[in-house]
Amino acid sequence: MFIGEYQHTLDEKGRMAIPQKFRGAFTSGAVVTRGLDGCLFIYPMTEWQNIAEKLMSLPITKGDARAFARHMLSGAMEVSLDSQGRVLLPEYLREYAGVRKEAVIAGLYNRLEVWSSETWGKYQAETEKSAEAIAENLEGFSI
Repeated sequence: MFIGEYQHTLDEKGRMAIPQKFRGAFTSGAVVTRGLDGCLFIYPMTEWQNIAEKLMSLPITKGDARAFARHMLSGAMEVSLDSQGRVLLPEYLREYAGVRKEAVIAGLYNRLEVWSSETWGKYQAETEKSAEAIAENLEGFSI
């Protein structure tokens, strides 16, 4: 389970350290892909296989389903942790998320999200302004 928020710096090659406490989940590899809201998603390989199967079960006759599957699958790249616990974020994905040097890793239970520090700050500021309204819209979920 991934939870928490972590500040990290990318090196000149685009490598980013995965928080130490999460590294064990990535021993079988990982997949990094375009996320939503301007971030990247990093899934452990076993979780990615579940996500990919669900994406492939979407109806090919629905344009939105095809578009979402393309968004997630065509941008995906298998990665592995190096001996220092870092992953290489491909340049096209760093560009997509605007991640240059400073990044935030957010744990979201079954995945990590990678945000540019600037985008994360803006997102958090907007979300915090409307957190109560968002919570009220989720009342049927018994949270």
